Amino acid sequence: MNEKLQFQLRAQISQMDSISTAPAILMPLLEMLRLPSDRISLEKVVELISYDGAIAAQCLRLANSPLFGRRQTETVRAAVMALGLERVRSMLFGLCVNRVMPQDKWVIPPDAFWRHSLGCALVTQRMANKIEYPEPEKAYLAGLLHDLGFLVNSVLYTDGFRECLRLAAEQHLALHVVEEQVLGFSHCDAGQMLCEHWGLSKELVDAARCHHDVCLLPKAGPLACLVHLSDLLCRVRYLGYGYEEFMGVDLGGDAAWQALVRSYPALEHMDLVRFTFDIDGAMDQIVATVDAVFGAKTMTAPASG
Repeated sequence: MNEKLQFQLRAQISQMDSISTAPAILMPLLEMLRLPSDRISLEKVVELISYDGAIAAQCLRLANSPLFGRRQTETVRAAVMALGLERVRSMLFGLCVNRVMPQDKWVIPPDAFWRHSLGCALVTQRMANKIEYPEPEKAYLAGLLHDLGFLVNSVLYTDGFRECLRLAAEQHLALHVVEEQVLGFSHCDAGQMLCEHWGLSKELVDAARCHHDVCLLPKAGPLACLVHLSDLLCRVRYLGYGYEEFMGVDLGGDAAWQALVRSYPALEHMDLVRFTFDIDGAMDQIVATVDAVFGAKTMTAPASG
């Protein structure tokens, strides 16, 4: 991205009336998301949900759905206990961001966006646990936030971004590649600037910026690498952006994996086939969790590769 376009985009993000005010709504939730599950106060979650009737109603609807045996749940507290904190916090994040995203500006279908975001969060967390990364909850959050730049591009460049999605789907290309060609920047650049505008940590900013190319960083940290690999695995296994990409994944040859090995030398001796198989084995559970939170939807076949 040239300097003029970079300056223009950063200025536009700082003046976005809807998304620029998101921290007032999201920051308490983001603070909660950063905590390990055993440190999250159930009463605080119930209080947060109870502030908003629409969110409370959504929790009750989901808790009373056939997925949870139609328990006849009648209180927010009972709904939270029935759903579990992982589902609740994911749903809360989705609903809060939906509030600050004008509904007529969505370019990527909202369900596809949230399925990919939550899927990536869950895969990133699972991979973090597999390699014994010390902060799996931070890994979850980085996976959840990595594509926030799509919101910026949808609001500020609606028509151009819609054309990007059309071309990418028509040609089965990676969306960020088409964005660079059409807009002159990608959702990675926009996501980096939005995360900086919100005052998020450097690790989260780096994950948003470099989740498609960790080589952009002088030294890629484990979090950006985990999000990059999780994003790839999701996109080739039913949890992409709602269209089929022609792509493949060579985990051992990927720069992100090689950077992880430098940080965690024991990974050099890991059986990559077994590692990938374990992630694959969890994918059904991950898809079920995503469907429970955001509603089941028939997706396209996984990308070939």
